[in-house]
Amino acid sequence: MTLPERFIVVIPVYNHGRTLAAVVRKCMKSGFAVIVVDDGSTDGGSHAVQDAPPVCVLRHGVNRGKGAALLTGMRAAVAQGADWAITLDADGQHDPEEAHVLIQALRDVPPETRPIVVGCRKAMLAAGAPWTSRFGREFSNFWIKMAGGPLTTDSQSGFRIYPLPEVLDLGVTARRYQFEIEVLVKAGWHGIPVIEAPIGVIYPPGRERISHFHPFFDFLRNTGMFTRLITQRVMHGMPQ
Repeated sequence: MTLPERFIVVIPVYNHGRTLAAVVRKCMKSGFAVIVVDDGSTDGGSHAVQDAPPVCVLRHGVNRGKGAALLTGMRAAVAQGADWAITLDADGQHDPEEAHVLIQALRDVPPETRPIVVGCRKAMLAAGAPWTSRFGREFSNFWIKMAGGPLTTDSQSGFRIYPLPEVLDLGVTARRYQFEIEVLVKAGWHGIPVIEAPIGVIYPPGRERISHFHPFFDFLRNTGMFTRLITQRVMHGMPQ
């Protein structure tokens, strides 16, 4: 695939003031314009990057969820003429330079293909990933397939490339972490390929990772979402 299209990085933020500025600087150093979506943060962290072009800072008045922040950022990216949104988390676990690894994966598919590219985090155990992240990944991988989505190995990775506006037209209803799971299922239903590219993951020793994933409540939300998607698949004859 030749790629004359434009890429914009979208970073959802909720109280990541300690790590956000460094992530944004690395994105800019890699040559990307950046849209930061502050999802009702109370730590004021996004103010540190609001005057750093080419960074566009958008804000939700209240916390609406990661999925809502991603959608806000994607719509803004389309308005700015982007064809693809590169999404990554603001907590510093990703190296923005590896966005070029995801872009290279696009170059390796047929020219007419516009897939979602998921950064597959390698060696999570060696990197010190918490058990909740590893368990959640395997849980989601299995149920995405059961719901008619693609076979994936890291369905919870937030480092991705999304084709615009195709993803915005999928009708994804989840607005929290479950957005990143539902979008893969509905991509499978609508014939949008999902491919993976290997990336690293960073869990600095001795420093607590900033995460707003709540294992118990998000497990319940995931279970409810998968129940809804599987029911919809059965009732309306979605693809096998």
